[in-house]
Amino acid sequence: MHPPEAAASTGRTPAEPMTTASGKPLLLLVDDQASNLQLLQEMFKGDYQVSMAGSGREALEFCRTAKPDLILLDILMPEMDGYAVCQQLKSDALTKDVPVIFLTAHNDPLEAARALDVGGVDFISKPFLVRVVQARVRTHLSLKYQADRWRTLALVDGLTGVGNRRHFDATVQAEWRRCARTAQPLSLIMVDVDLFKSFNDHYGHQAGDACLQSIASVLKSAFSRSYDMVARYGGEEFVCILPDTPLEGAERKAIELESAVRALGIAHEKSAVAQVVTISLGVAVANPVKGEDCADLVAAADAQLYRAKQAGRGRALSRQTP
Repeated sequence: MHPPEAAASTGRTPAEPMTTASGKPLLLLVDDQASNLQLLQEMFKGDYQVSMAGSGREALEFCRTAKPDLILLDILMPEMDGYAVCQQLKSDALTKDVPVIFLTAHNDPLEAARALDVGGVDFISKPFLVRVVQARVRTHLSLKYQADRWRTLALVDGLTGVGNRRHFDATVQAEWRRCARTAQPLSLIMVDVDLFKSFNDHYGHQAGDACLQSIASVLKSAFSRSYDMVARYGGEEFVCILPDTPLEGAERKAIELESAVRALGIAHEKSAVAQVVTISLGVAVANPVKGEDCADLVAAADAQLYRAKQAGRGRALSRQTP
């Protein structure tokens, strides 16, 4: 399951270097030798938050619940070597962009080439110089930060500041796979601004843009978990992803969202629902299964949204899918 976290505004917006409660990036050190882990921890604990794993499987388990900013990974480990760990990390959409620096006792160019082939960003031979390792970590964290910034620009809706459709499509698929692995439910809330065309026609497009921005802000502020996500689905439609959330929790959140938007008090004289802007919401929850697709979940949420609009708008309707 995802770990509880205090901070989050949009949830899974494109990642910048993870700042923990201490404000420091998170490093994951992976080595089966306790002495090596201790040495690396001493090396980095002053500048970063440091977590440690004593095996490849332990490292992968850690990455299922937290996303490090950089991984220092030993190659030679029993049961699962560093190459296999890196390949699994690179095959997961939520960890594929985490830089991996390989550490090894060998000084073989072929080993270095293989490390880069499986997705590593660097290769350091033991014994190593402390200042060299620290400098390489700083360099790759800086490069990651710059790459994350570019990804942010590509995955955020320019008008509202929440994730865009592209970001939603990638995230819902990744969360589907994650929830399938952890046997947790995945909830979606589809949101539509009621009679928005009438609002635009009456008040003008600038007012319409401001209305969407205000609604997006309310939706974002309603989520406190960093792994929830709000995205603009298209036009006046938004979508919220709630991993590890059963039907009752998603229903409560949808009701909260409807009330919060209504409480904005944005005048809508042309609405047949209320004198203020309202939203309709469709909620769907599934228990993801490995190998299946999330398309049915999205379609179910959209169908519930349609039902809410047909029932008079300004309300939420929900469904538990198989």
